[in-house]
Amino acid sequence: MPDLPTPQDAAEAALFSECWDAVLSYADLCTSGSTAANQLAREAFALGIREARAAEESTRHGAGRRASRLPRIPLLLTAVRTTAAAWEAVGQGHKLDPDLRLWLNSGKAARYTGPPLRRPIALRGLRDMQEPDAALLWLAEVEALPLRAVARRQGLDPAAAMEELNQVRGLFRDRCHRNHLDTPMDAECRSYVRLLDAVTRSPVAETPEDLSRHLATCVECAEAAACLRLHGGGLPAALAQGVIGWGGLAYLERRRRAAEVRMSAGRPMPDPDGEWGDPAANKARTLRNGLLVAAVLVSALALAVSLMPFGESDDSAQGGLPTDSTPVAGAGSPAGPSAGPGTSPSSTDTGTGTPSGTPSGSAKPSGGGTPSATTRTDPEPQGTSSSTERTAACEVVYDLVNQWPDGFQATVTVTTAEALDSWRVAWSFRDGQRVDQMWDAAVAQDGPRVTASAADYNKDVPADGSLSFGFLASWQNKNTAPYAFSLNGEACTLS
Repeated sequence: MPDLPTPQDAAEAALFSECWDAVLSYADLCTSGSTAANQLAREAFALGIREARAAEESTRHGAGRRASRLPRIPLLLTAVRTTAAAWEAVGQGHKLDPDLRLWLNSGKAARYTGPPLRRPIALRGLRDMQEPDAALLWLAEVEALPLRAVARRQGLDPAAAMEELNQVRGLFRDRCHRNHLDTPMDAECRSYVRLLDAVTRSPVAETPEDLSRHLATCVECAEAAACLRLHGGGLPAALAQGVIGWGGLAYLERRRRAAEVRMSAGRPMPDPDGEWGDPAANKARTLRNGLLVAAVLVSALALAVSLMPFGESDDSAQGGLPTDSTPVAGAGSPAGPSAGPGTSPSSTDTGTGTPSGTPSGSAKPSGGGTPSATTRTDPEPQGTSSSTERTAACEVVYDLVNQWPDGFQATVTVTTAEALDSWRVAWSFRDGQRVDQMWDAAVAQDGPRVTASAADYNKDVPADGSLSFGFLASWQNKNTAPYAFSLNGEACTLS
């Protein structure tokens, strides 16, 4: 007679229902294909549950003092990163995104597992909070859930949820400030501690020039500034980058898009009891193409795997999974904030011809995103709008989403009057900006001219429809908006 499910099994099943989509979304960013993404997500989920069990066991044998740990979702996301590092160490790195492999073998990755006082401020600050407070902050800021849904999930009064969230933000700032003071730092950094605290407390205070120059060159102080400044909308990015590390900004963008899809489709939000509605219907609405429906079946399989005794493997679990590299979770963005040789294009679009190859990078299109043979060439940048631009059949909206001392995040949305079976959007930068990462398109850059080519899953655009993609880039001195946008060689109007 089979063993009856234990309360622990039921709790872990609820945990799976609550967190699987987030884990799979980040695992997809970290891997080179959907099969690897599901395998990484399953192994990471099992690791996260083992860590949660160990923490609970430590609490029971530790005189009632609760072990310090991250809330559920960030705990599982860090387990994805840890599992990816283990893959790299045992020779399975070919399954991972090339940029992630570069990051794992750099000093940046060591900060997240090295000496505690050297770890990112956001990671230390979130871990130092009570778990319910940390969960409230993460769900509202990073997972982009509506505050009412977060309140239900956390058992809070919806009418008082905003006040509670503001108090939790203040607690997070306090923990981060304390951790910044405890961080070993040189005399120059120490001299700016009080000034940084004062400037980040006020939404209207201007940053002195000397402090601004220091933040542009000191990673630790810049991270602290992002965590201490609760106004301006930078807290979600500070949390995602500080806790997850590689791919933090891309994960954040993906979760926001997934939330927008849920809201626009009128889908129910999660209940505190883990009732998310029909999981199959929810995932089918969120994911991009028919292959992604397989991920729903894999989710059920992963639940069974996660409840098996740990240490056992299920090689048959991978049978029948898709083997292409189409993203399998979320609504879109791959890649993380760190760039490496994997993002360099094999050929570039100079504005006068069609690329001869597809750039390798983090957009991870399954078909390479190379323009079709009928695609027309892009014009040379003109610098000023022409009469063709004023009567163009395409319109561009360029949105600067976020900016920091040496980088920025932006999205491009193009509305086309004609139906497209492939697309290539090009533009020019004025100030030497360089694109580091791009999602929902493949990127090539030659000098100031940038070309974004469609991925397989978004190359078809109906008449009067729109396409969009996002990117991370670096800048110095100035960051003015780009110009001379074109779609398949035809100039566009910039709104």
